Amino acid sequence: MDGTKEVGLRNVSSTCSISEMDDFDLSRLLDKPRLNIERQRSFDERSLSELSIGLTRGGLDYCEITYSPGGGSGLDTPVSSARNSFEPHPMVADAWEALRRSIVYFRGQPVGTIAAIDHASEEVLNYDQVFVRDFVPSALAFLMNGEPEIVKNFLLKTLHLQGWEKRIDRFKLGEGVMPASFKVLHDPVRKTDTLMADFGESAIGRVAPVDSGFWWIILLRAYTKSTGDLSLAETPECQKGMRLILTLCLSEGFDTFPTLLCADGCSMIDRRMGIYGYPIEIQALFFMALRCALSMLKHDTEGKECIERIAKRLHALSYHIRSYFWLDFQQLNDIYRYKTEEYSHTAVNKFNVIPDSIPDWVFDFMPTRGGYFIGNVSPARMDFRWFALGNCVAILSSLATPEQSMAIMDLIESRWEELVGEMPLKIAYPAIESHEWRIVTGCDPKNTRWSYHNGGSWPVLLWMLTAACIKTGRPQIARRAIDLAETRLLKDSWPEYYDGKVGRFIGKQARKYQTWSIAGYLVAKMMLEDPSHLGMISLEEDKQMKPVIKRSSSWTC
Repeated sequence: MDGTKEVGLRNVSSTCSISEMDDFDLSRLLDKPRLNIERQRSFDERSLSELSIGLTRGGLDYCEITYSPGGGSGLDTPVSSARNSFEPHPMVADAWEALRRSIVYFRGQPVGTIAAIDHASEEVLNYDQVFVRDFVPSALAFLMNGEPEIVKNFLLKTLHLQGWEKRIDRFKLGEGVMPASFKVLHDPVRKTDTLMADFGESAIGRVAPVDSGFWWIILLRAYTKSTGDLSLAETPECQKGMRLILTLCLSEGFDTFPTLLCADGCSMIDRRMGIYGYPIEIQALFFMALRCALSMLKHDTEGKECIERIAKRLHALSYHIRSYFWLDFQQLNDIYRYKTEEYSHTAVNKFNVIPDSIPDWVFDFMPTRGGYFIGNVSPARMDFRWFALGNCVAILSSLATPEQSMAIMDLIESRWEELVGEMPLKIAYPAIESHEWRIVTGCDPKNTRWSYHNGGSWPVLLWMLTAACIKTGRPQIARRAIDLAETRLLKDSWPEYYDGKVGRFIGKQARKYQTWSIAGYLVAKMMLEDPSHLGMISLEEDKQMKPVIKRSSSWTC
């Protein structure tokens, strides 16, 4: 695959607004021959010097990283390793080989990677399909290695599937719904390939994947940022695809909040886990997809109307999440002292949360310094659980303010044993158990305490943690997590997830050679080797959306 052409992007400053980003994100990608990413926060001096990356000492206003993508590579010589002088970890070559074995072809063209290649497992279930969310780390790995063809093919194939009529029983789904997954059926006799898509009609619980459309938009921007190829995002098909996805989310209804109302099991946590309502994972992805689409939509007749709706929603959504989902020591104390049954516009306890509903564990879990976005906020209900994906995406999308982003990192460091333990990273914390487990999960035998989605440890989250660490200028946290993963992942044959309070045991139903565990590791490694890769998956803060929040000084003290 030809990836040797030099491409570039204009310097991206963290002070630019969304409207300014619209001016250069797509229209000026080819103005300069090299990529320069300007950062307001410097990287950690010690950790990056260990990586032999010549960055200036922390304390300067910014550091500049220059990067030019390389070409395609052979099986055991990824471009990312060839660019660096130090010897890559022996796991890297094994990971690339495993990742390439997972590639799915449609009529001779690579279109994605299957969820897992576990030959030891008797039940294939749907692990032989290409999942939209699962392919994202694979796509990022290929983009970082200068191999964009498979990503472009994937984006086009899933866009084609979006146009299919989607029915569950006698109900027709919205036109913009993206598939959860698809499968390529090979007919060796007729020598034909056909696609079979799942929009939720075959999924456990029959829930449509709300996150698929958001990941598709985010990946389209990553492809554009990485390659400088404006033509794909500007095609009428991609423009229409983005508008259809966003029309589903921006339609008017009975909502009194700017957040997106969702069913349980509509995201990475695709089984009943009590995330119905307004889960932070979906809200963070929604916010990021809105910002990515805003930078790619054309200002034509159809696009302009969508752009105006996006801009209004972004301001309301950022204020709502930053104000009502944020929890730190001071805010926890405030909720603990809430009065109830307030009826007026001046109510402090706007959601009528009963203080006695605060779980005991959160008082011990919350450090004096640090904070996070809680799992869910709705009338009379706050889900205080920590969800890793939502908090990491909040940092990457700049849904979290710089102060909140640093506080999330403080929390991870303070509660390392609970959130990372022996294998990064807890998908949710803490686990629900006993009577609560029976009520919330419906006695789900797969989501028992400290297993799978119920407090399990997922290696795929390593790439999101690493990206968040680099963006906040704390790569030493990512280095520590990667070191932990390298002690087990290859030896354990790349499991899907780990069980136990500290993630010590391979998951009881975990598939081996899980593709996104492999790809997540590779992306984390490549981002630490070359932090400029962060630009394809990160958005800088828009100052216009920053609300005045007078809550707590614990973010910066």
